[in-house]
Order: sequence, then C-alpha cells, then structure tokens
Amino acid sequence: MGGDHGPRATIEGVEMASKIYPHVKFKLFGDKKKSEDQLNKLLLKDYEFFHTDESIKSDDEPVNALRKLKKSSMRLGINDISENTADGFVSAGNTGALMAISKFVLKTLNGINRPAIAGLMPTLKGQTVILDLGANVDCSNHNLVQFALMGDIFSQAVLGIQKPRVGLLNVGSELIKGNEIVKQTYADLRKIEKKINFHGFVEGNDINKGIVDVVVTDGFSGNIALKTAEGVAELIFTFLKNSYKSSFISKIGYLLSKPALNRFKTRIDPRKYNGAVLLGLNGIVVKSHGGTDAFGFCNAIGVAVSLIENSYIYQIKKKLELYT
Repeated sequence: MGGDHGPRATIEGVEMASKIYPHVKFKLFGDKKKSEDQLNKLLLKDYEFFHTDESIKSDDEPVNALRKLKKSSMRLGINDISENTADGFVSAGNTGALMAISKFVLKTLNGINRPAIAGLMPTLKGQTVILDLGANVDCSNHNLVQFALMGDIFSQAVLGIQKPRVGLLNVGSELIKGNEIVKQTYADLRKIEKKINFHGFVEGNDINKGIVDVVVTDGFSGNIALKTAEGVAELIFTFLKNSYKSSFISKIGYLLSKPALNRFKTRIDPRKYNGAVLLGLNGIVVKSHGGTDAFGFCNAIGVAVSLIENSYIYQIKKKLELYT
C-alpha cells in the first residue's frame, strides 16, 4: 500500500518479478478492496493475499506506526519474517516506519547498534555501495564504524568483491577537513585496517568515479547525495531530449544515435538500482523508492531474492564475529 503509486506499482512489479523468478512465491499484504482492480489483471496465480484495513501513510510518525498500527500491511509482512513464514520483505512505504518496525520486530544482529540503509550507485567502474541513505540522520563515530563493517561485508557478499575499498564521505580529502565525528571515525577506521581496507576520505564528486567500493556517511548526507544524483541523471536526460527536439537536423541525429542513447538511459536509470537494504537486521528487508514504478519495484524484489539466495544473513553473522 506504500509509495506514490500504491498497489498498482507493487502488484505490477510482482507480476514482472514472477516471470524473472518463477521459483519465488509471493505473499501480498494490503487492502483487498483498494487492490482489487490490479489483482483482477494479475496473471500470476501462485500467490497469497492477506487483507488488512490498516496501512501506514507517508507522513505518519514512525513511533505512532509502531505503537498504534499493529495490523498494518507493513507490520504483518515484517512479522512473517520474524515467524519464519517468509524469507524477505519488500516495501515502498514510509522509510522511518519501516526501519522502526523492522528494528523492533526483527532486532539487530550481535555487534550492531543501529541498522543502516544501503544502496547501490552506478560508477565509471561498475557499482558502489553507499550507506546510510536516510535511516540515521545523526550518527556517532561508533555508528559510522559499524556502517563501514556492514558495507564491507555487503560488498563482498552481494557484489563479490573480495577486498572492498571503503571510503568515508567528507567535505575534502585532507585530514584537517570535516567535523569532529568524521575526524574521529577516520582515526577509528585507521586502527582496524587489518580488518577493513580503508581508503580514507572521499568527496561527493568521487562517489561516481568508482574510487572506492563502499562509501560511508550518516543518513542526512547519504540521502542528499542519493537524491542529488538521481536529480542530475534526470536533468541530463531531459536536456538531451530537449536538444534533439530543437531542430530537424537534431531529430535526424537522434534517430542515428537512438541505440546509444537507449544504452545511456539504461545505464543511469535510477529504477535499475532501486532497492535499498536495511543492513544490520536479523532478517532481509528491502526498501523500494516510494516514487518508483513497476519496473523499479521489480528490481527491488530482485535485490531481496539475491540476498536470500546468497544466504546473506548467515554470511553477515559469521563475518561480524570475525570483524567485531
């Protein structure tokens, strides 16, 4: 029921995902009356629907969603992971509520105080993990060190990078730059260089260069970085589209370069990288962008499937024992 497009994007996304992952079984949680139009169009038959009148709105306070909406579609889905009747949960709903409920129901892994939202961003060299993307606006140096460890393990497990390079986001690469928390985090990470391949400080314009495999920051800066990158990608594509419409010659140029433009569009399409993972929880929870469409939601489902099939929770538990 969450996201800007409600059950339409979710159900259509499930339909797409069912064709890519025919072995996956889906459990849908929501208001059946509000979902009826989309369910009637759904060709997938091997699914279960769990009706509830309660859903969490985008402007609901996380604490109220946790305490008062105990039969919300989000809560019921997360409860299923806790009860081992589902392997993963995907939602496009309220991020704060998703984090609060997930942390309360699933608890955090040993050695982790705060879960973090991790996502992938395209770079010149492939993809980079960035965390936190909005779960923790204020962070201590201790939190940031834990994010670095989780990002390192995530990069190994999901991207297959044996020794990921980890960078700390800052306003400059020099040691004198940054606030006290960032400086202390830098010192803390230098102390555990045998456990983690710490590159040092990176700046905002370094993220998409692929200088590091993991970018660590607080949720305030991380969320701004993510949405700025998405906005720039949209701006560039809009400028290109308008330029090709500007004259007859430009339109001919567009036809000749259309295959290359389509490849470019696919490469920077935010929907392709949709699906941020709530790291540090004792269960797999994936947050889809609220404004995405069916294609984007399908990709978020794909992230969850990949984590499940790669036994991510088992891997991260074992590796955290070695790291902490």
